[in-house]
Amino acid sequence: MAAGFGLVVRFTLHDADAARGFDELVARTLEGIRTCEHGTVVYVNHRVTGEPNVRVFYELYEDRAAFDSHEQQAHTRHFLEEREKFVADTEVTFLEQIDGKV
Repeated sequence: MAAGFGLVVRFTLHDADAARGFDELVARTLEGIRTCEHGTVVYVNHRVTGEPNVRVFYELYEDRAAFDSHEQQAHTRHFLEEREKFVADTEVTFLEQIDGKV
């Protein structure tokens, strides 16, 4: 596999209720990612220790085209629209691979 295309997204959620709703939305979205996105290598939702209203996504795609395809999927578009009711702040960091084991 080539270097791939990766990003980390940090979501700060409004409160505990928003965190539960967000996690449910992500679980539904992951169903579509697992079945429809062959170019998505890793897509993981993480809880942050000591910050119960923060979630961090790690996403790795085969290439930029796979990421662009992910952005166009119906389940992703639905997630992007619905997440706003749960999210207070979003930080996106795009990654460039230097070295590693794939």
